[in-house]
Amino acid sequence: MLTFVGLGLYDERSVTVEGREALRRADRAYAEFYTSRLVGTTVEALEAYHGQEIEVRDRAGVEQHPEEMLDAAAEENVVFLTAGDTMISTTHVDLRMRAEGRGIDTRVVHGVTAQSAASGLTGLQNYRFGKAVTLPFPYAHGGEGVPPSVVESIEANRERGLHTLVYLDIKVGDVPGKESAEDEFMTGDVAAGLLAEWEDALGVVVARAGSPAPTVVAGRLSALAEREFGGPLHLLVLPGTLHHLEADALLALCGAPEDAVEALLA
Repeated sequence: MLTFVGLGLYDERSVTVEGREALRRADRAYAEFYTSRLVGTTVEALEAYHGQEIEVRDRAGVEQHPEEMLDAAAEENVVFLTAGDTMISTTHVDLRMRAEGRGIDTRVVHGVTAQSAASGLTGLQNYRFGKAVTLPFPYAHGGEGVPPSVVESIEANRERGLHTLVYLDIKVGDVPGKESAEDEFMTGDVAAGLLAEWEDALGVVVARAGSPAPTVVAGRLSALAEREFGGPLHLLVLPGTLHHLEADALLALCGAPEDAVEALLA
């Protein structure tokens, strides 16, 4: 059996009760943290809290060479862990299909996602979000500024009146074009500065969703680019056309400027 467990957004306690029970019952546990991180904890703290040893795999160990995990799952009860939800953004459908192809039973235990948290914290209605995008570091895509594909997706959402969730880049350890071997997290001010060169639109930075004290701040992108939002993880929301309740929420919950909100009212 191979069970995919989403750990939620912040620390070792963010997992659902069902996910915690699945992890504690497992014979072996694997995890990947290259697509997202639980910044409020460590692997050691996860192991101690759940009473389970966890082997962390890199991208190649999950996507190119998963044989060890699949061999174990063919004989034992194996759990595969990620931050957030294992099938949303940090998608591992290919790994699940490989398991099914070998006759290995699979199961998914979902976790809280950044997308649902962004909707809940900003007051923007979940069903009014369009296609999400990921904003990469400029060195990661070999160009400058914002890739055209990101702008095209944002504009397509806007034409339909939909909000855009912008995931911010994470780079783990040594990657081509990156000088430092340290993990690197794009911050809301950097993302806002990059996107402000495209258009000085209304944006909302959400920092440390799922933590005891998340930060949610709305403003023009040029203004957000001048602010600091503390430690990771950050994401950015670009509102589309606003329902009056969404407009009220941006004003009351996020401190949005009135003129920018009024310009987006339906």
